[in-house]
Amino acid sequence: MATAFFTDERCFWHGGGQYAFTLPVGGLVQPGAGLPESPETKRRLRNLIEVTGLIGDLAVQSAAEASRADLARVHDADYLDAFKAASDAGGGELGLRTPFGPGGYEIAALSAGLARRALFAVLGGQARNAYALTRPPGHHALPGFPNGFCLFNNIAVAVRAAQAAGLARRIAVVDWDVHHGNGTEAIFYDDPTVLTISLHQEHNYPLDTGGAEARGRGRGHGFNLNVPLPPGTGHASYLEAMTRIVRPALDRFAPEAIIVACGYDASAVDPLGRMLATAGTFAAMTRMMRDAADAHCGGRLVLVHEGGYNEAHVPFCGHAAIEALSDSACHAPDPLAATLAARQPAAEWQAHVSAHIGRLAAGFFGAGHGDDGAGA
Repeated sequence: MATAFFTDERCFWHGGGQYAFTLPVGGLVQPGAGLPESPETKRRLRNLIEVTGLIGDLAVQSAAEASRADLARVHDADYLDAFKAASDAGGGELGLRTPFGPGGYEIAALSAGLARRALFAVLGGQARNAYALTRPPGHHALPGFPNGFCLFNNIAVAVRAAQAAGLARRIAVVDWDVHHGNGTEAIFYDDPTVLTISLHQEHNYPLDTGGAEARGRGRGHGFNLNVPLPPGTGHASYLEAMTRIVRPALDRFAPEAIIVACGYDASAVDPLGRMLATAGTFAAMTRMMRDAADAHCGGRLVLVHEGGYNEAHVPFCGHAAIEALSDSACHAPDPLAATLAARQPAAEWQAHVSAHIGRLAAGFFGAGHGDDGAGA
């Protein structure tokens, strides 16, 4: 079976609103180029995999829009009604930094539909693993409040649909977007059947969520792990966090499928992050997730594209991840590799971050786990 790749040109047509970077236009804020969340990062990724030939190693397909029933398992009926009405009326904005134009509801439902179909294809045995090039992204979307460029929570819609169809019960969501996956956390906070793990830059976005103390509630306590990492974490420390926290958590949970909220905004040149990750970082983390999926769930792994806002670098980060996902021999050398290697943190900072990761691991897994693993 091949790696499935889910994409649709209509997702690149999502847009609307007047912003200059992340600031609403008005007063002293002059009109600008719009939000950092633009179609170009993802369209250029798709273009790159076509030019290198990687697309020939993938089973490329689209999907139907997520249905009202799919969306209603995650999102409030009042929100769905208001979004559809505003979309039909020409667009608008219902949350925080989430503008949309005419037909925005249908485009967002298509984005959720791509994630849903990717998970169903993997769980149903039609694909070895899958990548969903979704837009708009989803991991910040709450049941009744869209924010952070996210209108529907694509991954949550996919998970709930798969559970409702009886295709899987225990599903793990690993989120390495540079921003905290607050929407996904909130949706599954009481649920022991979904393990949510978010690695993110601490105190980035949202400012009031993402602390390591947030572990879930009620029966869901212990099934939410936040791994806030300091700015400048870098390649080696990302892999250390994956080795010492993410993999042990997956081993304990033993999921039936793993979904990655695959943002590339931890890239060292991203305008919305300060984390010094490289294209090689995303390739290595993808291989680690493949190993975990092979160990626990027959390789059932889905990557769902989230953030990433440097249109020159995101395509190379995404290509590296898809190469690792598909075992393709097609390679797109990162043109920034030498520059980013030279910018990696010094040994003193890496030691500081390693100690921080050790403290998090001890807090999650108990005494003896804070210093039991060497960095990657």
